[in-house]
Amino acid sequence: MGTRPEIIKMAPVYYALKDDGLEPLLLHTGQHEDMADPMYRFFKILPDYSLPLQRTSDALHHLSAMLLEKLGAAFEAVKPAAVLVHGDTASAAMAALAAFYQHIPVGHVEAGLRSHNRFNPFPEEKNRELIGRLADWHFAPTDNARFNLLRENVEGDRIHMVGNTIVDAVRLATTDPELAGNPDELSSPQLRGLHHVLAGRRLVFITAHRRENLGHPLMSISTTVRKLLMADEDLVIVWPVHSNPKIRATVDEVFTDLPEEVSARIFLTRPLNYSTTLQLLRQSWLVLTDSGGIQEEAACLHVPVLILREATERPELVASGGGRLIGTESSAIIGAVDALRADAQAYAAMRAAANPFGDGFAAARIKEILIRSMHDS
Repeated sequence: MGTRPEIIKMAPVYYALKDDGLEPLLLHTGQHEDMADPMYRFFKILPDYSLPLQRTSDALHHLSAMLLEKLGAAFEAVKPAAVLVHGDTASAAMAALAAFYQHIPVGHVEAGLRSHNRFNPFPEEKNRELIGRLADWHFAPTDNARFNLLRENVEGDRIHMVGNTIVDAVRLATTDPELAGNPDELSSPQLRGLHHVLAGRRLVFITAHRRENLGHPLMSISTTVRKLLMADEDLVIVWPVHSNPKIRATVDEVFTDLPEEVSARIFLTRPLNYSTTLQLLRQSWLVLTDSGGIQEEAACLHVPVLILREATERPELVASGGGRLIGTESSAIIGAVDALRADAQAYAAMRAAANPFGDGFAAARIKEILIRSMHDS
């Protein structure tokens, strides 16, 4: 694992394996160090190995080739009994391929998600399909994910419907005494004044970072948020801005020269730690995001979500009524926000939607399946 969502979603699996006396070895794949390190600290996990990724280009072929070579060398040195990967990143796809090359069985956590649009999300849709051809264990989070795999002719006995480990992570982060005791950042300089300005107002939590939303879509999202903020003094925005310089530059450009009263109601922060993120989500009236993980966390906390994408590999949230897929065009975003503000009954229905992602014990099921499968073999 290496990205913030991977660390959050794999931490419960790591705990479950370690608690059973197994020896999970964590290989950190090196992306987004500034976002990964706080997550490792929060979950009190120290990587056993880290890949030295010295990228000279943001081209996908450059990253993939470097990952495949370095992961292959790491597996050859460690000789693990199995390799677990999560989700849809380039590092997950290359780890699965590197393990396959060495006849090491692969477990895919959060398997079977599909948007059925090859370029949205890009390149994640094809990364998931590739892992789906290589994995020995497919740990599907939902029945829909399981059905997607069956439709792709994955053997049924290799698919295990376990739930989504994000629910485990939220449960651990909010109930485990050690994790729940982590200091939050609500009183930090970047959020100073939030408590005061939020009194009597509605909090909207925003994230946007996906590759397919760079450029015009991100500019549309940013300018629309500015319009919403200017038009309604009842709204307060918290937007943890991704560390990608292109994203930061776009967001900063749009939110310059705001009137002082308006500027006081928007908090453009660096990525926040997990405890603070969950606290802010819990307080939010609405979430606007293109992030899969934030969608799932909002569902765990029963906060309505407007999904800033043209296609989704998580249709369960939309089907449950807890989320709406609205894209990135300004009129659609403003229309959706205005509709929820005007229709209390529709808003309440979204708030009451059942969480479609599981019961918070997916990691224990993954552990039992691995132990049983590897013992039998």
